[in-house]
Amino acid sequence: MGKVYLVGAGPGDPDLITIKALKCIREADIILYDRLVNKCLLEEAKPDATLIYCGKLPNNHTMKQEAINALLVQCGKQDKVVTRLKGGDPFVFGRGAEEAESLVENGIPFEIVPGITSGIAAPAYAGIPVTHREYGNSFAVITGHGVKGKPDDINWEGLAKGVDTLVVYMGVGNLSYICQSLINHGKSTDTPIALVHWGTKAEQRTVTGTLSTIVEVVKEKKIENPSMIIIGEVVKVREKIAWFKEANLVESKWFLEEESV
Repeated sequence: MGKVYLVGAGPGDPDLITIKALKCIREADIILYDRLVNKCLLEEAKPDATLIYCGKLPNNHTMKQEAINALLVQCGKQDKVVTRLKGGDPFVFGRGAEEAESLVENGIPFEIVPGITSGIAAPAYAGIPVTHREYGNSFAVITGHGVKGKPDDINWEGLAKGVDTLVVYMGVGNLSYICQSLINHGKSTDTPIALVHWGTKAEQRTVTGTLSTIVEVVKEKKIENPSMIIIGEVVKVREKIAWFKEANLVESKWFLEEESV
């Protein structure tokens, strides 16, 4: 029996992958990789390695999660090294725990290799710290997409009143619902918010606004998935420390004003 490595490939910039993750790619006989994995990392694989795409688009999955779990078990029962390569970190909305549970149930050895998650890296590349002594002493990462679409089983009141900074994964499609839920539970309509599209990659674009304006900003700038959403006063720090040269040089600010970065 071989061994399975559940590996975080990082947020998109291939230079942000860990040394251990790179070793797992280079030593793998079989690599099962996701849509958001930077394809240049696959060039590090052995020439005879088998590469299997397991990507998921919104509402369009190449493989359902149950099929991926079964395939991992099938590959893991062979006398081979198997690397399951995921964007970001396998345990941060990466369904890595579900895959690990399947491996445990079938007695297959495995290791978890953490990766840099997009919820921290994308804001950092946009010049937004998720914590700051003056603006935010706490942060929470939440999903912007529930099992049935809208994330309606989230404690919006607790997030609106008890956490300084919110980082939302997979939330572009439900952006209006997310903003309105926070406003309905006490968050100010003037709360700063940013969306970082393709964070850490050359295609990165960032737009900012407030809970009351951001939906129109996103429509105007045609921001789509994959994008990270950051909500809180820390977004203001971007005006001082934005350092990464983005694909666009104009962004919408708090009240739909436009200015050069």
